[in-house]
Amino acid sequence: MSSNFLFPLTEEHEMIRQTARDFAQNEIAPIAAEYDDSGEFPYPTVKKMGEMGFMGIEVPEEYGGAGMDTLSYVLALEEICKADASHGTIMSVNNSLYSYGLLKFGTESQKVKFLTPVATGKAIGAYSLTEPMSGSDASTMRSRAVRDGDVYIINGRKSWVTSGPVANYVVLFTMTAPEKKHRGITAFLIETDKPGFSVGKKEPKLGIRASATSEILFEDYRVPVENRLGEEGEGFKIAMTVLDAGRVGIGAQGLGISEAAYEASLQFSREREAFGQKIGEFEGIGFKLADMKTHIEAARLLVYNAAMAKERSKKTGERFTLEASMAKLFASETAMFVTHAAVQIHAGMGYSKELPIERYFRDAKITEIYEGTNEIQRLVISRWETGLK
Repeated sequence: MSSNFLFPLTEEHEMIRQTARDFAQNEIAPIAAEYDDSGEFPYPTVKKMGEMGFMGIEVPEEYGGAGMDTLSYVLALEEICKADASHGTIMSVNNSLYSYGLLKFGTESQKVKFLTPVATGKAIGAYSLTEPMSGSDASTMRSRAVRDGDVYIINGRKSWVTSGPVANYVVLFTMTAPEKKHRGITAFLIETDKPGFSVGKKEPKLGIRASATSEILFEDYRVPVENRLGEEGEGFKIAMTVLDAGRVGIGAQGLGISEAAYEASLQFSREREAFGQKIGEFEGIGFKLADMKTHIEAARLLVYNAAMAKERSKKTGERFTLEASMAKLFASETAMFVTHAAVQIHAGMGYSKELPIERYFRDAKITEIYEGTNEIQRLVISRWETGLK
């Protein structure tokens, strides 16, 4: 069972966690391997997640959300990811990368039009910053938006867009003033059913295979000025602010994956026998389990702390960049550490698709890469602490 340590949960927190746990274990866990194998998008369960309010947990009720706090979101996401990280990725993007940016920077009309259908689960949102030649260095992006009266005309290719093939709306970041580099980036709200938008190559991924990821292409796509998110040149600031929220979600994802791998390993160590005794009785296994548990509980404290920092920011406006980066960094590396140990504990069965252990291992890797690589997290943390931010 999960430990609460310094984070005693309210009845509401316990309720959302238990509701998410029941749904994840009863509805998602039984079909996770099938969708991982096929790589198909899990429309039926994603629709149910929307109906249960998981796709807009922090969105106010007036915009179709559940109106709950950040810790509620983290607790629910953690449970979903314990069952399947692909479903967790879809949920995380909807809640953080898409909805958070709209809540913080969108106009009232933008929230009504673009936020409500996504928060209710009737539509799917996506976030697009990365390009084929522009990853951690966003200032090198080549896509362009040129203003023409009351519209912007967008051309370019974006890559690694989570939910790209299935999204109804996309928060897009593109250049409006290339000579200004990162200060020339502007954000737009894109409707994917309009002329000039198309889906490019779908990525054949190592993990989170049921979470659809692709390129998206723009060819003379016309977006009205009223669909601009923020002002011209504010895109980079918006993108980085939104990524802070996304990193809290990735921390929760890493935590959920770690817990699933640990609990499976603990159970296996109690049942599997070798040389006349349970393998958990051997120090070689017992010490692995001790390290796994300690890493998980340390990650939990960082993730829950980041969630509470994000919640405070709603009132104070203060940044939670440091807390989010530390949570993402440590929880993602914990996921890799724990799943690697889980495969070793399960030995041959850990390498077999008959058990979910190898899926946990594959899914864990992406948490060290997206929403800013862990190298970028170390850069963010060090600059924040030295005052060079």
